[in-house]
Amino acid sequence: MSTDTHAAHADHHHHGDAHAHGTFSTYLLGFVLSVVLTAIPFWLVMSGALPSKQITALVIMAFAVVQIVVHMIYFLHMNTTSENGWSMMALIFTIVMVVIALSGSLWVMSHLNSNMMPVHEMTGMN
Repeated sequence: MSTDTHAAHADHHHHGDAHAHGTFSTYLLGFVLSVVLTAIPFWLVMSGALPSKQITALVIMAFAVVQIVVHMIYFLHMNTTSENGWSMMALIFTIVMVVIALSGSLWVMSHLNSNMMPVHEMTGMN
């Protein structure tokens, strides 16, 4: 085969490439968003800005979900047009799994706190 045939063959494989590729500016935007979405919940916990622990936990969970979506869009390049929409299905699946994992974690931690920390042991009474 000649060099022209190889070049034409190689060029043929790259025309249908519908994958999204990031640029420096999109990676930088994703990084900045990730830092902001990490710093705000950290500040909320450290400053005690919200009146109750339950509200703080819900706000942190919302920030966690948003941050996962930011990572999927800016770093994994998922969108509705690439791969015939399967990336959108992966996004929906990920969001559902994250909600289940976050709510399950909060449920387990709440029950561990109430079931594993008896009052009489904490106060020193036997």
